[in-house]
Amino acid sequence: MLTLAYLLAITAEAMTGALAAGRRQMDLFGVSMIAFITALGGGTVRDILLGNFPVNWTKHPEYIYLTVGAGLFTLVIVRWVHKLRQWFLVLDAIGLVAFTLIGCNVGLELGYPVPVVIMAGIITGIFGGILRDLLCQRPPEVLHRELYASVSLIVALMYLQLRHWGVNQDSTLLAAFSVGLLLRMCALRWHWRLPTVQLPVTAAP
Repeated sequence: MLTLAYLLAITAEAMTGALAAGRRQMDLFGVSMIAFITALGGGTVRDILLGNFPVNWTKHPEYIYLTVGAGLFTLVIVRWVHKLRQWFLVLDAIGLVAFTLIGCNVGLELGYPVPVVIMAGIITGIFGGILRDLLCQRPPEVLHRELYASVSLIVALMYLQLRHWGVNQDSTLLAAFSVGLLLRMCALRWHWRLPTVQLPVTAAP
């Protein structure tokens, strides 16, 4: 289940990266790179921070073809993309949850303590989008829009708690995946957000 969700997720994320790059009028190389980084950047940062080498996509070069191809394909269908916006949001939500669970599993397999495992899941889930936005010179959307990074945190906590209670792996994955996806879709539907911090300019260091 996670493998299929992962493939759908990196494809969708690559397409969102290509759209962001296109709006910044980047050339084909720029579009390809942003698509690749958006899709695989979170897992890359996670692996580097955890010392998990070789980095995942270097063992699966087909992921390069998939993400770059998806990015370039987006340019071909861009005039119809706005009609598929709802599908993009669903795939993005699937990707967020799948990336988080995969990141947690990597941290567990490497024997890291729980706080590190949680951060590994969150970094995998959100960092591709952060890199995309930084490279496209815009504020990271994952830290501003409807519940996103916090959904990743909840999924990671739920997954680890169910494992701690001895729930079998398949049921744990299904439960955490379902709750995370439902929470993200509800956040989109009803615009759930965390309280924002608004400091006066004079508060800057």
